[in-house]
Amino acid sequence: MYKVCSIFSQVLKLFSRGDFEKAVKEHKAERHARGFTSWGQFMALLFCQMGRAHSLREICGGLACCEGQLKHLGVPVAPNRSTLAYAK
Repeated sequence: MYKVCSIFSQVLKLFSRGDFEKAVKEHKAERHARGFTSWGQFMALLFCQMGRAHSLREICGGLACCEGQLKHLGVPVAPNRSTLAYAK
C-alpha cells in the first residue's frame, strides 16, 4: 500500500510547525487574531501562491475542496472570504 502525499503537504513539511509556533509566540503575532490562526493564514497564503489564485473566492474554493485534508495539516476548516479579507 502506497501513501499518497500532495505537493502542497510536501512543501508544507519544509516548514517546522514547532519553530513557526515559537516565532508566533515570540512576536505576539496572534494577539489580535479573531479565530484565524497564523498557521491558517500561512497555509492560505501558501495555497494562493502555489495555486496561482487571483481572488479570495479562488482561495476559499480551493481550500474548501481539500477540507478533509486540511484537518491533517492543522487547520480545522477552510476560511471564509471575509476572514481572509480581514486578515489581509
